[in-house]
Formats: sequence, structure tokens, C-alpha cells
Amino acid sequence: SVCFCLCSLCTLIGCRLDYTLGVSGQELPSGPHGCTEGSCYPATGNLLIGRAVNLSATSTCGLNGPEHYCIVSHLQSDKCFQCNSQHPYDPLRHRNSHRVENVISLMDDEKNITWWQSVNGQESVSIRLNLEAEFHFTHLIMKFKTFRPAAMLIERSADFGRTWRPYRYFAYNCTKTFPSIPANGLHHINDVICEERYSDIEPSTEGEVIYKVLDPAIHVKDPYSLDIQELLRITNLRINFTKLHTLGDDLLDRRSDVLQKYYYAIHELVVRGSCFCYGHASECAPVPGVHNRESGMIHGRCVCKHNTEGLNCERCRDFHNDLPWRPAEANNPHTCRECNCNGHSSQCHFDMAVYLATGNVSGGVCDDCLHNTMGRKCEMCKPFYFQDLSRGIRDPRVCAACDCDPVGSLEGGVCDSHTDPDMGMIAGQCRCKVNVKGTRCDYCKEGYYGLSQNDPLGCQPCNCDPRGIIMMGAPCDQISGDCSCKRYVTGRYCNQCLPEYWGLSNDLAGCRPCDCDFGGAYNNRCMVESGQCDCRRHLIGRQCSEVQPGYFCAPLDYYKYEAEDATGRSPDDSALPSPSHMVTWTGPGFARVKDGAGLVFTIDNIPYAMEYDIMIRYEPEVCVCVYIQMPRPFCFEPSNRYVVAIRFQRHGVSHRHLTAFILIDSLVLIPKYTELPGFQGNEPEAEHRREEMIRYMCLDSFMITPMPALAEMCSKLICSISAIIHDGALSCQCDPQGSLSAECDRVGGQCRCKPNVIGRRCDQCAPGTYGFGPQGCTACDCHPEGSLSHQCDPVTGQCQCRQGATGRQCSECQPGQWGFPSCSPCQCNGHAESCDPHTGECRDCRDYTAGHLCERCVNGFFGNPVLGSGEHCRPCPCPGNPGSDHFNGYSCHADHSSNQIICNCREGYAGPRCDQCAPGYYGNPEQSGGQCHPCECHGNIDTQDPGSCDPRTGQCLKCLYNTDGPSCAHCKHGYYGNALAQDCRRCTCVTAGTIQSACSDGECHCDRLTGACPCRENVVGHNCDQCAPNHWNYGQDRGCEPCGCDLQHAMGTHCNMFSGQCHCRPGFGGRQCSECEQFHWGDPRVQCEECNCHPLGSETAQCDRVTGACECREGAAGQRCDECARGFTGVFPKCVQCHPCFELWDDAVCQIKRDLEHIQNTIFNKFDNYEYTVHRTQTPRSHAPPHSIFLTVQSATQDRELRRTLSDLEGDLQAVNFTVAQKRRQLENYLSSGFAGSELSQISDSIEAEEKCNASVFGPSSPVEQSRQTRTQTEDLLNARRDKFLRTVAAQKKSLEELHNASANGSCPDSPCGGAGCLDDEGNRVCGGEGCNGTVSASLAALNRARDVTDNLTAASEDLQRMARKLQDIASLTQDVKNQAMNTLEKAQRKKDEFENSNKKLKDFIKKIKDFLTEEGADPESIEKVAQHVLSITLPVNRTSMDKLVKQIKESLSNLTDVEGIFNQTSQQLSKARDLLDRAKDAKRRAEGVKETANSTKQALDVSEKAIEKAKKALEDAVNNLNRTRNATVVVRYPDCFCMCMYTSVICKCVVCQVTVVINLS
Repeated sequence: SVCFCLCSLCTLIGCRLDYTLGVSGQELPSGPHGCTEGSCYPATGNLLIGRAVNLSATSTCGLNGPEHYCIVSHLQSDKCFQCNSQHPYDPLRHRNSHRVENVISLMDDEKNITWWQSVNGQESVSIRLNLEAEFHFTHLIMKFKTFRPAAMLIERSADFGRTWRPYRYFAYNCTKTFPSIPANGLHHINDVICEERYSDIEPSTEGEVIYKVLDPAIHVKDPYSLDIQELLRITNLRINFTKLHTLGDDLLDRRSDVLQKYYYAIHELVVRGSCFCYGHASECAPVPGVHNRESGMIHGRCVCKHNTEGLNCERCRDFHNDLPWRPAEANNPHTCRECNCNGHSSQCHFDMAVYLATGNVSGGVCDDCLHNTMGRKCEMCKPFYFQDLSRGIRDPRVCAACDCDPVGSLEGGVCDSHTDPDMGMIAGQCRCKVNVKGTRCDYCKEGYYGLSQNDPLGCQPCNCDPRGIIMMGAPCDQISGDCSCKRYVTGRYCNQCLPEYWGLSNDLAGCRPCDCDFGGAYNNRCMVESGQCDCRRHLIGRQCSEVQPGYFCAPLDYYKYEAEDATGRSPDDSALPSPSHMVTWTGPGFARVKDGAGLVFTIDNIPYAMEYDIMIRYEPEVCVCVYIQMPRPFCFEPSNRYVVAIRFQRHGVSHRHLTAFILIDSLVLIPKYTELPGFQGNEPEAEHRREEMIRYMCLDSFMITPMPALAEMCSKLICSISAIIHDGALSCQCDPQGSLSAECDRVGGQCRCKPNVIGRRCDQCAPGTYGFGPQGCTACDCHPEGSLSHQCDPVTGQCQCRQGATGRQCSECQPGQWGFPSCSPCQCNGHAESCDPHTGECRDCRDYTAGHLCERCVNGFFGNPVLGSGEHCRPCPCPGNPGSDHFNGYSCHADHSSNQIICNCREGYAGPRCDQCAPGYYGNPEQSGGQCHPCECHGNIDTQDPGSCDPRTGQCLKCLYNTDGPSCAHCKHGYYGNALAQDCRRCTCVTAGTIQSACSDGECHCDRLTGACPCRENVVGHNCDQCAPNHWNYGQDRGCEPCGCDLQHAMGTHCNMFSGQCHCRPGFGGRQCSECEQFHWGDPRVQCEECNCHPLGSETAQCDRVTGACECREGAAGQRCDECARGFTGVFPKCVQCHPCFELWDDAVCQIKRDLEHIQNTIFNKFDNYEYTVHRTQTPRSHAPPHSIFLTVQSATQDRELRRTLSDLEGDLQAVNFTVAQKRRQLENYLSSGFAGSELSQISDSIEAEEKCNASVFGPSSPVEQSRQTRTQTEDLLNARRDKFLRTVAAQKKSLEELHNASANGSCPDSPCGGAGCLDDEGNRVCGGEGCNGTVSASLAALNRARDVTDNLTAASEDLQRMARKLQDIASLTQDVKNQAMNTLEKAQRKKDEFENSNKKLKDFIKKIKDFLTEEGADPESIEKVAQHVLSITLPVNRTSMDKLVKQIKESLSNLTDVEGIFNQTSQQLSKARDLLDRAKDAKRRAEGVKETANSTKQALDVSEKAIEKAKKALEDAVNNLNRTRNATVVVRYPDCFCMCMYTSVICKCVVCQVTVVINLS
């Protein structure tokens, strides 16, 4: 600050002080060696020196000729002078020239003071300095010859004038002159503020303005920061003068002689600064193109140090860009460092990203590297070159060319440019493609082949399947790509197995052999994925060595032919072994063949053409079973019939022995398996199979009876042989009746038989059993004493009986005897022929007898039937005979004492002859056919009481358990419950809630079933004991009343049943929660507040619920009664009544208040009327009627009256003000009279009231002031709208005249149509008439047309309403028809379901009959039972019911839909029924082959056939009815329409409106 003042002083006296701005504010210029260790700066000086041509002003006096100007001074005699600036200043010839270059120095060479001066009276003037380069601007000093400007600002530009930014504003009044610029002082160094200290009107001359860019009062942390440098840097400086200081006379008179003394004039302008070099230069040289070399001139081109260059040292020298350019600092010159390009380049640039990446160490990037180098420092070789480690980095030949095969290397032969062990790089090493290797990248990697330049990967992968290749060396050939496969693997990629191998895996051989069964599979090939062989029929498993369930492999002796079935012997020759005999045979047994006899076997089932060995199994009666094999095999072929005749004769004899015989079991064909594939040839497998057949004695096992268990290997081989011979496995075909399941043994096919069942298929009974059926066979159990043998008939089970024995087992006596085997005659008193064979009890007693020996009478008869008694059994008279409709007893007996017959009556009957009804029963038993029925009292009477019910009518007389009614079927009045369960309980109705008509004598009736009581209105509960939800006031005659709770303020809609009090939310009260709670007030819809009434000042704690005002006691006032009332004084609650004079003052003040309120209301009303009038005036009136325009004009006239009224009000207010002032003076006089005590307090209150009154009258918000403002606004608005309003009134008046002229068809006397103002002789208006075309006539014609249109619309509306009603009727009718159709459809659907169920049951029944008849072994007894069951079946309906059902269907089909579908479904059912009929006929034909006992079954089938025929006929009738119904229509007529009901739709047509409605019923 001192330095600035010193500079200013030196400038005034002509001395110079050069300085520059540093950290502390001032610095001397740098010495000659000041740049080596830190920043250096050129000397600071006046930037105007030498730049007079760059200085300009927008206003200069006298440029166009001499101009006069004056000064404001009372010391000088001469006050007006001349300014002529047409020529530059010259102390001798042009001393009156005041151009802008005069400000550069204060005095000329002759010590004459010079200055620049602007044109008189011009306020907006600017002075501009244009610099040729960037400079540091530090401060500015201006010395004015006249007044300093009242307002000015300093601006700068750093882009040679393209953009400008302000430095500082100066003004006499900153707030008024520059309102948007802060004037509250400087807070930051770069703040733009307005300053007032250099803009005062004093002094009138020699006043200074000083501006410092960096205010010393603001501490600068970093003077080299970008913000500070930007603040100091300028290329242009502009000073704008915006306002002159005047003495005020220019406001009244703007003549030139007045303005001659007001202008801007500057003695000296100093712009201090220095060459802007960023601390990299200590001196500056002239800028190229600037030839001025004036002494003391601050030049603009820096003489740069620190390896920098540029006009302002703003960049580093070429090839010195390794560090970023920075402004120099005091202790760090930030010298630009030379780039390191290792001698391969002479150019570089700086890269900030590189600089940051190196940790702020180096940022230079070399450009245009030579010698095949590249990189930031040319430290790397270019692509296709590598660094020769034997040469230095600066050697021009350090980068050698790569030697890489372009076919196998990347990027056409690029190699590693240098060695980097961390990255795996070796200088000169080629970069091979992904699948290539080698120093030159010239051959493929292992697992790849086919090196190619077009392949981006170099080589193709072998794609060898790792499971199929040999894991030694390369997996494939590098040229062809063929893979090296394992032993059983093939294919180019070793991904396939050889034929007869499968399952490519990591095994040593690669694939596994198929090992298909040589017989079970067609060949030895299998699927490569699963190894599944191609199996013959019904063989499964991967190798086809397993048999499908339900199938088997045929053994070697499968083709055996039983001797019992051979011909050439008598039927008597069969020999069935004893059951105790060891089983050494096959089939039922043996055939006994005598010496010399023979057997003939028929063979017609050969499966495979080959040689078979013939083996005969036989057995002598004295030794075990043996066999004999023919000496040579025989060839048999399929599809041929062979007859083998064998004759048996003793060896070595020529004649037959009559008693010699042999037991032949069977003839067996053994296939010559060595001829089959798999056993032929010399292959090792064939030889191995033949050896195994011999080793495991597979063939010998079939020569032994019983056959031993086969070895596992034999089973496998025999299955293979069987598969070849039969082309697969054979079906088990286990008999479903004789076997336990459908599966059989894998080898041999033996099924698991039920008890006493034999045969491979379990299809015959074992010897000594009979009756093959679902339960197996039953043992004959022939009685050893009564039968000749243990064998019986295989079908009937009849044993061969001895003489005197009978029965199936020969275990019974002859008829009429009992006690086998010691039989004796039956004893039955001559009343039976037979008796029980074991106990001797007589059977089928005659003559109404019964008992073990027929020794007594049956029930209903009496007498002594013992043989020899001479009596017989007679019927009991109870009262009629047994078997008649008048017999009411069980039995009777003769009372010999009274010679009377005593009857034992049935239940419900009584009396000696059972001719009376027992208690609890009623009827007429004394009459023939009369019966006694139980009284229908539902168990609610005493059945032992004769008077409990009427014996004739059955009416209940004595109901028990609180029941009532003729049948005691319901509870009596006052009770409820289930009378049928004896559960009637008394009603529990509450009298206060039950309707009065249901109660009497304190008891109320209720519902007899539920017990529910009839409740009063809004009363609920089973016993009417509570109000309905949301109701209260229980016990009233009207029932309960609604709660009516406020939904917003109540917790819910419910309330107390007796008090009706709703459950209120906090802060609300009242019964319905619609009020505030107790001791609260307000609108509950908005807010409730607490009363807070003062207990000493209020009568009660409850305040007014609307206003919240408490009810105050005398002397208390206020909202809460906590203040002293008007007319009382003191501190509450100690209030004392005021002096009586208070009332007089109070009345006067109140009167004034009322008058003011009246004035205020009057003003507001007038203003509202005026606003309304203005609004109406603004509304467009293009369509308004004439009378409304007249009213508008009239209201505008009234606005003048409003103005007069406002003027009168203003006068009245002034009078009131005068009166109030007068009263106030009187009051002051009164107060000065010396009153004290309570009078003074009262007077002070009056004064306070007066002040309030005055405030209401005189204050800014008083009604009077508001009225004045309103009047002013009204007048302004009237003035603003006056012209427009007058124009509108004139236009409307013109429209009225035109309308008036248009309304009259001529003058009134001449025109018969009259006009708007025409009158007849009687004074009546005349306007319009026939033939007139005026407004009235047109209006009347339009009115008549409107009335006609209204009548037409009314008639049309009525027609439409009638039509709508008819359409509604049609819609209702249509809906009814639709509902009827839907009901008919539902009924038909139910009938259809019933019919389908009946068909299904019939179908299932016929299927059961068919299955039963097709079963093998069905005995005649079972068939007879089935036939009897069929005969007992009756149709569900008779013919009459069927006809009735068909009629109902016919009637129901009138509106039936989907007849086609139903017809098709019925046809399908009929077809099924026909099919079932055909099957039943087929079953009938097959059943005719059964024995004579099946005749009854045939009859049953005939009956079934007739029933089916009837059903068929009924179905045909139904189909015919459906066909007839299909095209039937029903016409229904109505008053206004008729409807036609088709089978798929309903068509209705309206007669009135001719509208047709089609309704689709589908």
C-alpha cells in the first residue's frame, strides 16, 4: 500500500520507480544471474509509454472543430475556454488540442500540463489500450482534471478484444447505479465488486482513481496459480465512463451552455505492468513488427531462459519436452528438459498421460524415430525387427530384421523386439500362431496338422478322439492329420469302433467286443453307443441272451409226443399211475402196449429243417423209466406231416405173449444241434461250444426222468439253440385258469401251476383230480370202501362205486337209507320219503308236518301227526286260515281245559283270535284283508298306552316330549328342536328384543326347527338379545337405532348398544364423535383445540364449541377469561371496576369505530361494484342484446357518481380526522389537569383506544389509506380503459341504430309491418306480421319451426320408447326361450347319460357271459347257474315306461340343440350294441358245442337277445323321433311379433317395426 502511494507520488513529480509484483506484492527486476536458480521477471513500467498509437478514446473534444467548454471554479476569472483537437498537441501551435495520447505524461517538455478531454455533456465514454502481446497488468492510476466520474468500470481482455471481463466497478451510489454488483467489500482476490471511495464529487479537480489487481489486503497463497496468472494476464484494457458528476442544473435545462462545464478530463493515466514471461525471462525485447524504441517502453517479447520459447515463454523449446512446461517459481525454475531419443530422432512432444504414468518423471515422446526404431524414446524396434544385443542402444544398426516363417508366425512374421524374461520374450524370437511352434514357427504343435498361411491358427487340430488314440507321441500325422488308433478303433479321428465292437472308451483296446449271443442275435454286430445287439423275436438284453417276460427257450426234448395221444391201441389200454408212485413220466401217464402191438405218432409241427434223433421213453411195470434212441437221426422239414409207426415185440421170439406188455411214455425228437450255426466248422468258438455241451452233459440231462437241474452254461447254450430253431423265444401261453401267473420258466417254459394242475401250460388236471377251473383241480377223494379205484371222471369227478354205494365219491347210501357204510331205512312217520344220509333227519315233510322225524305240525297248524295217533294237522283260525289275507297269527295251540284254540299273534295284533290291533297300532283287522299299522307318531307316544293314538285312524292323541301335531312330528308352541329325535327345547327369546306379537304371558314363540326368535327391527341374535352391528338403544318398541358414528372421527361404525356412544378418536367427542371432545372446541372436520378456560374467570370449564370463547364471570374477559374485562382495571384475577366516566369515553370511541366500519364497508361495496362494471365492460358484446348494452352504458354513467362519492368520502374522512385531532387536544388538556389513580389509568386506556382508532384511520394499512389507494388504482384503470370503453360504446350505439333501422320495414305510418318504435292509434306497439321480413317475423317463423321440430322430436321419442319397450319384451321372450332350451338340453343330457350307463352295463354283462363261455373247462353246473342268473334279470323299465320315456324325450326335443351330435353319438352306441349282439350270437354258437346241460344257457341267451331286440327297437324309435324332430319347427305368436323355434335357432319378427331377430342357440 505504501509502495502504491509512493509510485503515485513519484509519477506526479516526474520521477520513475520500476517494480514488479511478486509473492509479497513488489519485487525488483531480476539480476543478470537471477534466472539460474529460480524464477526471474522483467522490469515493471508504464505500458502506455511507446504505445500512443494503441491508445484510443470514443469521445474527444474538438476533433471536428473548435468547441467551447467551461470550468466550475470561483477562483479563476476566466471560466470558459476553447478545445481544438484537430491536430496533435503541440506546445507552441496546438496547445488547445486535448487528444487521448496527452494522458501518457503529465507535462510536456516545457513543463506545461496536458490532458485529454471528452465532448461536453456526453456520459458514455471509454478509453481503450490495445497491446501487441500478453502483459502482466498490476495496477492503474488516473488523475482527473475535472470531477471524477460518478460511475465507471475497468474491463480487460486476454484474447485481443474478442471477449471482455470486468475488473472493478466505481460509482457514487453503487446500489442505485450498479444494483446487480455487490458492494460489500472484497472477500476473494478475484471478486468483482463496486467501490464508492473514488467516485465522490469532491475534489472538483486533481482527483485520483487507483486500482490494484491484487489487493494487498487479500492474502495470495500461490501467486503462480492459474487463477492469479489469468487475473493478471491482459492483451487489452478498457476504461468505461458511464455517468458524469453534475450540479443538478442539467436536469432542468439541457442546453449546450449548461452542459459546457460537464465533461471528462484526465491529466495523466498510468497503466503499470510488465512483459508477461511466466518467470522465464528477466528482460524483454520488442515484438516483431513493432519498431518503436522509445526510452522506458516495456516491450512485449520475452528473452526466454530455462529452455523455453515463445512471445511470452509460454512453451518449451523444440526437443525439450521431456517435462511439462510450467511457470517458473521462486525456488524452482521448472526448466524444460531435453528429450532422450537415443540418437534416433531430433523431434519430440510432451504427453501428459505418459508423464503421469511415469510418476511425474518423464513425459517426452519422440517423433519420427529413425533406424527402424519406435517407442517413446525410440528405445524399441519396429515390427519385423528386433534388438541386436551385441550392439548399443544408440547404434544405428541396433534393430535387425526378423527371420520368421510367414506361414506359421503371427502378423506376417513379427518377432519379439527385445528380451524380457518376465514376459517370456526373447529378442528375435518369432511369435508363432496358436497351433504352431519352432524357432521360425515352421511346424505344427503336437495334436495339430496341416500348416497353412490362410489358417489364422496356423494348424488345424487333429480332432482325434482321446478315447481312441494311442497315448504315445503325436496323436496324428502332421501332414495328413490321420490319427493313430487303438486296436479295435478305426476312422480318421479314431472315433469309431471296428465292426462287432462297441463302447469307445479309455480302455487299452479302445472298444469292447459285441459278444452277441450266436443264437439270440441275428449276427454279431451291435450298436456302437450302447452295444445293443440285433435280437430275435422276444429276446432281450444287450447280448440278446435274456428272454422277454412271458416267453421261454424250448428244451432239447420240447418236441415230445405222448403215447396216450397216439393211435393204434384200445382206449382200455391206458395206465394211469397211482398218486403215490414216483413221477417218472410226462403227460397224464403211460400207454400200455401189448407184445406185438404198435403205436402211430403224427408229427406236423417241425419248426426247423434239420436232422432229429428219435428217442422213445418207456417203462416196464417192474422197473424204472428207461429210453431207447434210434440208431440214426432222421431229417424233418417244416410244413410237412409225418407219421411214425412203431411196433413193439419181444426180442428173440417169434410169437406174441398174451400177458406181456410195456408202458410207453412218449416219443421225443432231439435236434442234431451240431448242424446249427455256431456249432459247425472248425472255428474255435464252435469247437468250444461243442466241448461245453459235452462237458456239462447238456444232452444227457434230457435222457433222465425226472430231469435234473441244468447247469448255467447248458441253459445259455440251449437258449441259443432254441432261438435259432424257432427264430426267437416261444410264448409261455400259461392257461389263465390253471396257472398262477403269465410267466414261465426261462428254459423249458414250465408254468407255475395251481394245486392239482399239471402240464407245461398248466392246462389239465393231475391224475386223481377233476374239475379244471379257476381254482385249479379238486381231488377225487373216492371213498376207499365205496369206490373201485382212486381215479374219477376228470370233468364230473364221479368215482366208480361198489354195489350199494352211490354219490360222486361213492360215500352215500341208496335213497331212503342213511348211516353209510352201515345203511338203515329212514323213519318219518309216513310223512316223507327221504332223510339226511348222515343224521337221518327227514327231508321234505308233507301234510303240514315238521321236525326231525316229521313228528309235529308246522306254524299255523295244530294237531298230533305221529304215526298211529289217528290225528292230522289242521289250520289255526286266527281269525282266517293260514295263507289267506286274514291270517294274523304265527301259530296256535288247543287249550284242552277250555276246548279253545289260542292264537299266538303277530306284532301289532291282539285278542284270542288276533282280530284286534295292539296298543300303538291302528287299522281294521276284523275285516278280511284288514291290517294293523304302527301309529305314525315318530316315537313320541307311549306304545303301551291304549289311548296314545286312535285305533281306527292312527291319529296321535298323547304326544310326549313337548311335541305336537297329528303325527307328533313337530315341537309345540314355545319349543323348538328335532321332534323326530325327541329333542324339543323351550324357546329362549328375550322379550325386550322380540316382536310383541310373538310373546304372551312372558313367553315368546320361536322357529320350531331352529329356535330362532322373531326379532324387532335392527335386532339380531338367536335369542334377539342384541342390536344389529352399528345400532343401539336396545329394548325400544321400534327396535334399535343406527349408531350414525362419524366415519372420520370414530374408531369404527359400532357404538355402545345401550348408550349409543361411539368410540371416538383422541380429540373428538359427542355421542356420534361429530363434536370435539369435552373441554375442547372447533370444527371437528378441521381441528379441535383445548378450551383452557381459566378456572377463576370462567363459569364452567367447557367453552363454546364453535368459537372456543369461555363463558366469563363478571369482570373477566378474553378468549379464556384470563383478562380483566373492558370497564375493569387491575391485574387479573384482581380486577376492579373502572370509574363511571369510562363509559362516556367508551361510548364515544365505539361510535367512532362504528362510523369507520361503515365507511370501510361503503368503500368496499363501491369498489366491488366498480370491478363488476369494469368486468362487464371488458366482456365482448358482439352477441349481447340491446338492453344489456344500454345497462352497460348506464353503469358507466354511474362510475362518475362513484368518483363523486369517493370525493365526498375523502372530505368526510378529513372532517373525521379534524374531529379526532380536536378530541385528542381536549384529552391532553384533560390529562394535564392533574388527575391521578384510577382516573389516570382509565384515561390512559382511552388514549390507547384513541391511538388504535387513529392507526385505523391514518396508518398505512388503515381503511382510509386503502380507500385512497383503491381510488387511485380505480382512476388509473378508468383512464387506461376509457378510450377502449368509449370506442366500444360508440360501436355498440352504432349497432343499436343499425338494428333499429333493420327492424322497421319503412316508416311507421307507411309500413303495415311497423317497427321497433311504431305504435298504433291505441298506443299499442306495432311490429311484424304476415308478409313482413323483419326481425320479429323471422323470429316468429323460427319459433314456429322450432315448435314443429319439437313436436316431431317428441313423437319420434315416443315411437322410439314404444319400440324400445317392444324390443325389451322380445329380449325377455328370447331369454325365456333360451332358458327353456337350456333346461330341455340338460334333461336330454341326463337321459343320454342314463342311456349310456345302461348300455355300458349291458355291454359289461355280455362281455362277462362271453368271457365265461370262452373259458376252457367251464363245467355244465357253472353254465347252468349263469343261465339261471340271466333268466332272473328283469329290464329296468317295462314297455309302458319305455313308451312314456320316449314320449317325454319327444316332447323335450322341441328346443333341443346339437341334435346332430346326439344322433351321431346314439348311432355309435347303437353300432356298439349291434357289435355286442353279434358277439353274443357268436358266443351262443360256441356254447352249443357244450353238453346238453348248456340248453338252459341257450334259453337265457334267447331271453337276452329278445331284451336286446327291444332295446334296439327303442333306440330305433328314438332315432326316428330325433330325425323327425330335426326338421320340426314351432311357431309362437304374440300380439306384436311371431317367433319360429328351429332346432338350432329362434327367429322372431316384429310386426310393427319389421325387425327380425335371429338367436343362435348353439
